[in-house]
Amino acid sequence: MLDAADAAFREKGFAATSFEEIAIRAGLTRKTVYNLFASKDEIAAKLIARMAANDAPYRDRIEAGDDVIPLLEGAFFDNARWCLANPSLAKLALAPAGRPSLEAPPDRPSFQRLVRDILMLGQRQGVIRMDDDPNFMALVLLGLYGQAMLSALAAGQFTEDDIRHIIRIVVEGIGVRS
Repeated sequence: MLDAADAAFREKGFAATSFEEIAIRAGLTRKTVYNLFASKDEIAAKLIARMAANDAPYRDRIEAGDDVIPLLEGAFFDNARWCLANPSLAKLALAPAGRPSLEAPPDRPSFQRLVRDILMLGQRQGVIRMDDDPNFMALVLLGLYGQAMLSALAAGQFTEDDIRHIIRIVVEGIGVRS
C-alpha cells in the first residue's frame, strides 16, 4: 500500500492524489485504505519515516569511523536525490512541524538523528567543534539545508556542489578564511 501511495505521489503529487487513487494502485478498496490510515498526511509521514529508516549504510560507516565530511556529504546527497524525486513529500518533510526540537524524535528513525550522529563522529575525529551540542549543530545544518532544498524544489535544481557549499559554510563558518 505504501509503495502504491509512493508511486501516486511521485506521479501526481501529494495534493492531486486521492485515497481512491492509492486504493486502486494497491488493489484495495478505499475503505480498506481508510481503515489503515486516517489521512494522506499519515501515509506521507510513513513514507518519510521509511526513507529516514534507510540509514543502515551510514550507520555502518559511522561505526567504521569513516571520514566525517564525505560521510556527511553522502547523507545529504542521498537525501537531496530523494527530495528531488519526491518533491511533494519533500516539501512536507522539510517544512517545520511546529517548533523544532533539539532532540530527534525518540520513537522513529530520523534524518536529524543521523546528521547528529555523523557530527558526533566528527567531534571524535577532531573535525567538528567540541564546544557545542551536536543536536544544536544538526538543527543549524538541517535548517540551512532545508531552506536551500525548498528553494531548489521551487527552481527544480540542486547539485552536489550546492550541498558541498552548504556543508562547507556550516563546518568552516561564515568568517574570513584563514
